[in-house]
Amino acid sequence: MIQLTNLTKVYGSQTVLDIPELTITPGESFGLVGNNGAGKTTMFRCVLDLIRPSAGMVLSKGRDVARKESWKMYTGSYLDDGFLIDFLTPEEYFRFVADVYGLSDGDLTAFYQEYEDFFNNEILGKKKLIRDLSSGNRQKIGIAAALMPKPEVLVLDEPFSSLDPTTQIRLKNMLIELKNKGVTMLISSHDLNHVTEVCNRIVILHEGKMVHDLVTSEDTLKVLEAYFAVG
Repeated sequence: MIQLTNLTKVYGSQTVLDIPELTITPGESFGLVGNNGAGKTTMFRCVLDLIRPSAGMVLSKGRDVARKESWKMYTGSYLDDGFLIDFLTPEEYFRFVADVYGLSDGDLTAFYQEYEDFFNNEILGKKKLIRDLSSGNRQKIGIAAALMPKPEVLVLDEPFSSLDPTTQIRLKNMLIELKNKGVTMLISSHDLNHVTEVCNRIVILHEGKMVHDLVTSEDTLKVLEAYFAVG
């Protein structure tokens, strides 16, 4: 589904990402963990063609994401506030996203109903611009918009950040449901508990390199905690 080959990103004299080979198979829930500056966001930005690698390539369904556009229609993503159009209301932004993916008014209504609990009466009908909402509510909007087209591939960078405990649990359960439906997910997180519950494979990045590639088991959380305890 997603293949990284000889992927590097260099800024000046510093190599911030160096992944010789990584394959994420269809339906895999892939977790990426590492300390700040490990290269997690850089990797995801290369996967989404938001930045070009210094060398190597990213393939989605066998096609180079830097040369083809088709992957965008089956990929949902949210990395940060930069994905939002913050001078719009949430309703205006969701309408924009629906139009991009060719969704109907009925699809949008169904979307609002599906995410009613996730929004928790804090998003819709408030007559506020996105930029005037809390960071947690902006996070909800970005994640929900990424899920709107029911993507085959979902890429989320620190999705649990800024969310209150209730919303974190709701999001975790949503992601587990998507995993069970066979959605291919790439999720980075500093929350080791959530990432081990959601992902069936976890890679640790350190200074841009893959240092561990783990199949999730009942011992994975302990392995991760032991690694970061001395890091």
